[in-house]
Amino acid sequence: MIDTAAFQGKKAAYYTLGCKLNFSETSTFGKMLSEMGVLTAQKGEVADICLINTCSVTEVADHKCRQAIHRMVRQHPGAFVVVTGCYAQLEPARISNIDGVDLVLGSNEKAQLIQFLSDAFVRRETTTDRCDVATPHKTATYHTEKTKDIKTFAPSCSRGNRTRYFLKVQDGCDYFCTYCTIPYARGFSRNPSIESLVAQAQAAASEGGKEIVLTGVNIGDFGKTTGERFIDLVKALDAVEAIQRYRISSMEPDLLSDELIDYCARSRAFMPHWHIPLQSGSDTVLKLMHRHYNSELFADKIRRIKEAMPDAFIGVDVMVGCRGETPACFEETYELLQSLDVTQLHVFPYSERPGTSALNIPYVVSDADKRERSRRLLELSDQKTQAFYRRYIGTEAEVLFEKAPRGKAMHGFTKNYVRVELPAAKAKAEYDNQLINVRLGDFNPDRSALKIEELKS
Repeated sequence: MIDTAAFQGKKAAYYTLGCKLNFSETSTFGKMLSEMGVLTAQKGEVADICLINTCSVTEVADHKCRQAIHRMVRQHPGAFVVVTGCYAQLEPARISNIDGVDLVLGSNEKAQLIQFLSDAFVRRETTTDRCDVATPHKTATYHTEKTKDIKTFAPSCSRGNRTRYFLKVQDGCDYFCTYCTIPYARGFSRNPSIESLVAQAQAAASEGGKEIVLTGVNIGDFGKTTGERFIDLVKALDAVEAIQRYRISSMEPDLLSDELIDYCARSRAFMPHWHIPLQSGSDTVLKLMHRHYNSELFADKIRRIKEAMPDAFIGVDVMVGCRGETPACFEETYELLQSLDVTQLHVFPYSERPGTSALNIPYVVSDADKRERSRRLLELSDQKTQAFYRRYIGTEAEVLFEKAPRGKAMHGFTKNYVRVELPAAKAKAEYDNQLINVRLGDFNPDRSALKIEELKS
């Protein structure tokens, strides 16, 4: 039983690290607290409740999580501090020892976060001397399970302060790549039913949503729990006519079927926009990583997408400096990416993760070499992205605009994810969440978007 009366008029502050899935979950938690009478703390206000949703994809991410927790405790003295997410699952004891943390929830408990929060918050409110709220408190508890015991699924379809909705369709992963801790942090692959996801999409539409991004850890693995298929989910969502755009956040190349590519190419609402993790273009390194494909399969999927959707935006994840990545192996990655018609590279350096089997690989790449390899790939990414954008200068496109801060330029995206910019002088609040036809102009000053030359309607 949740004591909603205890939360009336309280203020909450939120901080999210990591992937779109985390942002979607935090947004859902915020919406649930709002329905209980909790207000969102504005800039400069001291919150009564702080929620930090953590990431643990790299050692750098772990460090950022600790920094964020300390900062939230410092900025909101006396607040009830909840930490959840991947880092909370992997390092609960370490987090619980941070002064000011009250509750640490692992992946199994995330689905009941509001209940755990309510129980612990009310308990502290009735036992703590509120005249001494500035004194760091040590009432932290935590709940975590082993990977095999993480079975709950926390539904999430929310937008927070964004324009697009993020629909969580899957959680967990069964792959156990040698460098990765995600299966330990989020458990094995699991998913809700197509019927429940369609209902969430319909609810988003009833709130005025026009675009939904499908999120998950390994969404191509959808169906492990329910015996359904991802392609059938796509078809069912495509039939929710009030939603005008869908995007698939990420899809493993070995799970990206020709059937899915062909359907999306002719679908009503699935956009010509893909994000496909490569990690390495060297077959030697892919084997060391225990990835489920080789460079030839990856290249074939890129060509297949471009044949079906010539205008498709294709983003690619690339890891540099993984153990075993010799200079020759890196050059294979660079040459493969240089040869393919991809649009943007998400480049990140390999980070040693305790407990992963990658630590058994003897060849170690220096930090200096990681930085240089990252630099080269980011430079290649800029070249490819700008070449892609340049193709659409002078063309007409439909743009979904997103809310802009007062006095700032307004941005939005075309169907194929070209970012566009409308000067502050021309921006209007009523453009937010509206699909408007425009004529695209040249690059903006920092070349991060194309300027809008003309509003067509």
